[in-house]
This record gives sequence, structure tokens and C-alpha cells, in this order.
Amino acid sequence: MQAESVPTYQMFVNGSWKQSHSGRNYPVFNPASGQVLAHVPKGDIEDAKEAVDAAKRAFDNPAWRGIDPSKRGRILYKISQSLRERLADLAKLETTNNGKPLGQAKGDVAMAARHFEYFAGIADKIQGATIPVPGNRLDYTVKEPLGVTAHIVPWNYPLVMAARSLAPALAAGNTAVAKPASFTPLTLLKFAELCKEAGLPDGVLNVVTGGGDEIGGALAGNRDVSLTTVTGSVETGSRVMELASANLSRVVLELGGKNPQIVFGDADLPKAAKGILNGVFTNAGQMCWAGSRLLVERSVKDSLVGTIAQGAAAMKLGSGLEPETTMGPLVADSQRKRVAEYVEGGIEQGAKVVTGAAAPEETDLKSGYFYKPTVLDEVTQDMRVAREEIFGPVLTVTTFESLGEAVEQANDSDFGLWAGVWTKDIGRAHGVSKMLDSGIVAINEEPVTFPQTPFGGFKMSGNSSEQGMDAVLTYTRVKNVSVNLD
Repeated sequence: MQAESVPTYQMFVNGSWKQSHSGRNYPVFNPASGQVLAHVPKGDIEDAKEAVDAAKRAFDNPAWRGIDPSKRGRILYKISQSLRERLADLAKLETTNNGKPLGQAKGDVAMAARHFEYFAGIADKIQGATIPVPGNRLDYTVKEPLGVTAHIVPWNYPLVMAARSLAPALAAGNTAVAKPASFTPLTLLKFAELCKEAGLPDGVLNVVTGGGDEIGGALAGNRDVSLTTVTGSVETGSRVMELASANLSRVVLELGGKNPQIVFGDADLPKAAKGILNGVFTNAGQMCWAGSRLLVERSVKDSLVGTIAQGAAAMKLGSGLEPETTMGPLVADSQRKRVAEYVEGGIEQGAKVVTGAAAPEETDLKSGYFYKPTVLDEVTQDMRVAREEIFGPVLTVTTFESLGEAVEQANDSDFGLWAGVWTKDIGRAHGVSKMLDSGIVAINEEPVTFPQTPFGGFKMSGNSSEQGMDAVLTYTRVKNVSVNLD
């Protein structure tokens, strides 16, 4: 009976719904129950090529890139309004497919709408400049769209991460092919339907589902793709960069993080505890910018860790659709096993369990992919749990004695995406922020971002910034025109 009630989705190419060339489907699961939620086409290289070809034809057609930019902006704004109008339905679908609590999913849909609102307003403000040069000449620059852009979207924030890169790409006049993560393709497919209804021309946005290696690789290596943007693991980013290098096409990488939260002895400890809890356990810790490393001054460690542990133990696990749920499941059983292996390895290396470190025992949670919010104390810099991205609800605790030691520990990482600083000494906070090797620094605040603020990291965390006024320039090329007036 269940199989009959499970919907089958199709891919979206050139403004139409279609099955994959292979005719194959694969199941998508509800992580809270482990049950099949839908069947989705398992695309192949031919599907990726067809989508790129459709996007290339749409780019060559002036109906999109040649349109009055203000009209392009109005279409993007209409998309943003449609997202808001369907917020409840899209959030429910996101929760059912990803597992996060419904309130968090609603925030994601609203943030996706904000991205389209923001870049809709920029569409007619992408302008060049005149340049003074010798002689009787007029010299000026023009910002042009790149062409076809490919967007490889992660499973932790399926809709909002797609919107974050699609909005500036479309605002600049590009066309796009998006590949949602295999685990979580449903909201992006619904989004494609919404875009068509809003008046986006056929072929401007295409959505192809399937495996990352096959579809993602085919997109990154396609000669007609001018830019590939990836939010994902370091391994995925490196592979995409390798494939794109054959065509000298651009790559925007937003990769992993192992983010420190530095708490000094003078910090507002209740406020810090609340921010740290939200910063590491939101979305079950499945965030590239999760504040997963607590670096705390020794004098306040016991007090702070005790408060955090109480908060973590009190979190209510369950389906994201239940109003009392404060943390949902991990996205897949494979991800839960990965988290458990990291925790077990940390314990073997000497970390001490403060709370969590196991799957819940409640009967109603057994079929889902749940893992308790976990705090590990006495973690040293050489442990894997301190150095590698776990991507789950795990907070490690390390102490420091001085400002210099805190900064050294914070920067002792292959990653450099986000860092938090908690102190009442604002001068010290600014001084520490200058010394941190992170693309984003938050002072006395949990991880938070806005469409107008740059988002990107240093070192292995990535090579560019999404969001903000400059992000749209990533999706343009500069042409210089020199006119001899004699």
C-alpha cells in the first residue's frame, strides 16, 4: 500500500518535466521515519548534457540576457513573492525530506525569498565604468553575463543554498542548471515549477537529479558551462575544480568548516551558552559553519560546559513536524553512522563524554536517523574530532589560559570559515577578530547571515564569497571598450 502512495517526481529541463534517459528512479527517504518519501529520476550524463544544451540555447536567446534588466529583476522579485506565498508548503516538504524542525525550515524558505528580493533589486544596477586614458579616447567597461552556470546544491540547506547562488546568477543574465543533492531533491524541483509560473523563460533554469559523481562531474566538465558553484565537501570541491580546469571555467567553492567558538572569562556566560547551543545543534549540527569547537578560558569552563550540557540533554528529539521538537534526525543513516564513528574515535583517543554520544533509545525514534546532542570534554588539538568536520550534533571542548593560546588553537585548523568570539571587552573582541584566519567572525552572537553580507571562508573552506553586492560580479565578465574619437 505504501508504494502506491509514494509520488514519483520528474526532472525539469527546458521548461518541461521529463524522465531520465535511462528510465531509472531512486528512492528518497524521510529521515525521521526511514520510510520512502518519493521516487526521483536517476539522471545520467545524457540528462546533464541535455540540460546544459537547453540552458545554452536559452542564453543565446535574447529573451533573458537581452531583456531590460529591470524586467529581469521583476521576474526575480515575483519568484521571491511566490516563495513567501508557498512558505508553509515548501517548509513542510523541506522538513519531511531533510529532517530539520519546521520552524528552521520556514526560516530557510524565507531566507531563499530574501535572496531573490535582494538580487532582484541589483539586476538593473550591474554597471561598468569609464576610465580616463591618454589621447582623445573614450574608454569604458561593460559587465556581461558569463553564460551557463552549474549549481551543485548540498543536502543540509537544499532550497536556501540553491537560491543563494541562483539569484545572483540569474540577476546577471546567466542561465542555469542545478543539481540538488541525492538525499534532498524535492524542494528544488518544486522551486523550478514556481519559477516557470513566475514567468522565467524556458531553459533559463533546469534541474537534473541523480548521483553527484555522474551528474555533477558531467556538469563541471562540460565545455558550455562557464562557472560551476559547489557547496559541499573538500573532496567534492577539489574534484569539480579538477574537471573544470580542462576548460578553464570558473569555480566557486564553499566547502567545509571546523569552526571555533572562543569564550573568555568575562563573557556573558548564559548568553554564550545559548548561542553555542544554537550554533552547534541547529539542523542537527549539519552546517558547514557550525560552531563545533568550544575553546573556553579555563576559569569558566566548568560553569559554561555544565550549562551547555544541561541544554543539550534537554533538547527534544523527534520529527521536525512535531511542534515540541528542537532537534530533528540526521539526513541519512550513513550520516548517523559517520557521526557515531567520529564520537567513538574521540573517546578512544581520550575525550570524555559530558552528554550524548549515542543514538536515542526511545521506541518512537528507533526507525529514524537520530543521534543525541553530544558534548565531548578534554579534547586536544591532535584528535580527529578536533580537526575533521563531523557534520553532526557534536561539540568538542578545549581550554586555554591566554588570548594568544586561544587564537593559536582557533587558527590551528585546515579550515577557516567561521569563528565566534564571546567577551564583554569590545576592544579585545576586535583585536582577536583581526587575528583569526576566518572569512566570517561573529562577536557575542551565534552563526547568522544575511543576503547582503558576504559568506565565504579561507584555507580549505573555499575560494570565494557568496552573497552581498560583490557576489553578483562573480557571475559576470568584464569587457573593455576603447574608442578613438579622432
